[in-house]
Amino acid sequence: MTRAAITFDAGALIALERRKERAMKVYTHARDRGFLVATPNVTVAEWWRGRSDRREAVWRGLLVEPTSDEVVRLAGIALGKVRTATTIDAIVAVFAVQRTGIVYTSDVDDFQALAGFFPALRVFGI
Repeated sequence: MTRAAITFDAGALIALERRKERAMKVYTHARDRGFLVATPNVTVAEWWRGRSDRREAVWRGLLVEPTSDEVVRLAGIALGKVRTATTIDAIVAVFAVQRTGIVYTSDVDDFQALAGFFPALRVFGI
């Protein structure tokens, strides 16, 4: 059985990479309680801006998973209903809902709009 995972979007990954206090606390708290910190692989395209030691360290602490056909189809449906959503945010929302429903983001308003479509999505600012 897979361990439970909380989801970080690109903004949360940037905050973690920059060692922002809240991001570090959330990450440490989750790991200490047996949660994985996960992100869909498409999020990496928004976050990764070349190799650095710190970026590699963050990468090693993540569960990065490919997006499934089901995830991208559901994200597409969400995009049709939530006109302000971006493609990657919709994918991250579906990805999170398929795990614990918890997403950490620097774009709370964007994900709150998606939470109107995905009631199981719980959005927390990083």
